[in-house]
Amino acid sequence: MTPSDPLAYKNEGFMDSDAARPLRIMAEYLSPLDAFRRERIHDTIVFFGSARIAPGGPMGRYYDEARELARLVTEWSKGLSPHVRRYIVCSGGGPGIMEAANRGASDAGGRTIGVNIGLPYEQKPNQWISHGLCFEFHYFFMRKLWFAHLARALVVFPGGFGTLDEMTELLTLSQTGKLERPIPILLYGSAFWKEVINFDALVRHGMISEKDLGLFKFVDDTSTALQMLKDCLTDDHPTQTPDIATSRTPEA
Repeated sequence: MTPSDPLAYKNEGFMDSDAARPLRIMAEYLSPLDAFRRERIHDTIVFFGSARIAPGGPMGRYYDEARELARLVTEWSKGLSPHVRRYIVCSGGGPGIMEAANRGASDAGGRTIGVNIGLPYEQKPNQWISHGLCFEFHYFFMRKLWFAHLARALVVFPGGFGTLDEMTELLTLSQTGKLERPIPILLYGSAFWKEVINFDALVRHGMISEKDLGLFKFVDDTSTALQMLKDCLTDDHPTQTPDIATSRTPEA
């Protein structure tokens, strides 16, 4: 080795290579985990929704209502245990509904998380994410892991492919028992969701079971959504950030 040869972990050429992909994947797990421990964040309420919904636009009411619900959730969560930060609003970190969620939590003076993904368009981190809690991901699957890992509830506003992908991922994990705890899933905007996805047809064709319709609930206003979250969430689990994501096989 010559004096000019960098250490492997400081060698940008190596770190960007195919050989170092496992290191990059682990970094996208360990960096958020370190930040959540440092910030004493134990669990989250995740907001999904379109990056294309803007205030004042054709579907602008959803932006306003996402912002209001995030504010209400944050005000409620700030009154819980002082030892850890509970039920922190987490979004995908970009514009639209994601921005509205982070902005609403900021309105209430709370910490709020942005789990961003590097894309060629639309997806730039919004200004309302708390300092130290904006995470930039390259790998979609690692971003999804952090959506699910600390989530205690999910609120899904109208959205496109990305929102559908993230929502069905969590529905599948719940359906197959791969989550350690139940995650309430609220579909905000019943008219939109019932038009976009015919859940009853999935049951009728035998693609899902009737009981799978109980994995989610429809909601159309912020006060009802907040009460549903309060009714579903309890304060009786250990106040410790998980060390590692786990999946459990359902008992026979």
